Amino acid sequence: MLKKKISVLSVDDSPLFRKMIIDYLSTCPDIEVVGYAVNAYDARHKIPLLKPDVITLDVEMPGMNGIEFLKELLPVHPIPVILVSSLNLSVFDALSAGAVDFVRKPDMTAHSKDIFFAALYTKIHIASMAHVRQSSLTAGRPSAPPAAAVTPVQKTPAPMPAGLPLSYRSTVIALGASTGGTEATLEVLRQLPANIPGMVITQHMPEGFTDMYAQRLNRLCQMEVREAKNGDQIRPGLALIAPGALQMEVIPSSGGYAVRCFPGEKVSGHRPSVDVLFRSVAKNVTGNKIGIIMTGMGKDGAEGLLEMHKKGAFTIGQDKASCVVYGMPMVAFNIGAVSIQASCDKISAVLLNHLKKLV
Repeated sequence: MLKKKISVLSVDDSPLFRKMIIDYLSTCPDIEVVGYAVNAYDARHKIPLLKPDVITLDVEMPGMNGIEFLKELLPVHPIPVILVSSLNLSVFDALSAGAVDFVRKPDMTAHSKDIFFAALYTKIHIASMAHVRQSSLTAGRPSAPPAAAVTPVQKTPAPMPAGLPLSYRSTVIALGASTGGTEATLEVLRQLPANIPGMVITQHMPEGFTDMYAQRLNRLCQMEVREAKNGDQIRPGLALIAPGALQMEVIPSSGGYAVRCFPGEKVSGHRPSVDVLFRSVAKNVTGNKIGIIMTGMGKDGAEGLLEMHKKGAFTIGQDKASCVVYGMPMVAFNIGAVSIQASCDKISAVLLNHLKKLV
């Protein structure tokens, strides 16, 4: 029996860019372009007729933009959506509204178009297997506010044991995520106190977007969040995001630990790689180690988490029901790398309960 092709609807107001996407996808033997829409209103009419498996969506469109369209679309048609976006904060608003992932628009050089097409092809396949989580609109709970409306959280220290012991201060929490992880990681971090032990985070994301993502998290979370720079010290109250296009590992430093960011080869298909981060924690952190692996396709991070687990780390895996893509956490669980599974909204509670035992 022949495998069904993935049917795709392209929504983009630019005739040139729309044609470029359609022409490329039409050459892919396992993808079928079932149609296109020139704006959100056109798409709203065509989606019930064409019933695509995946939609590629331009974020910036006249009239109804991609974010407004997602809020209207997903409660009625829970179809995986891949955003096609320039380097713009609005991509995070669209992810918050329920899009599965995004691809950065090329600068139209041959090399950048090759990178774009390869990423688009991969992410369409991942999206076709994704679980579209209820948007905040459907679920009846508040989402992250739009980037333009975000006001800084008052960074007041949450109640934690006074005079934290050395064992607590030397704890390192490492978190890795991929598809669906931008919102899942935010959901976890928003529930954590300001003086949480030092965190290091690898989220599969292109160069440029990691800095904007860190700034967004910093505005919405109690702890300080920033894109890591080579040599940054890991300390309580700080979460460091691995820079896009660089690997990040934890290394010993005077009185504690720091991060090393470097342009290494891809590992497990990624740069930054969760495996690189987790393996470095397993190897170099002699204090308390905690690993969290979240939603994402593939197996990046699973072997690294197993190494952490074998070195005595407490490890948490996101459960299947709350994952956009139950790939990385599934592999980690199946190979025995996970101490406990929890839903996205419960991971912070599991983490805090474990930290209480360290004091």
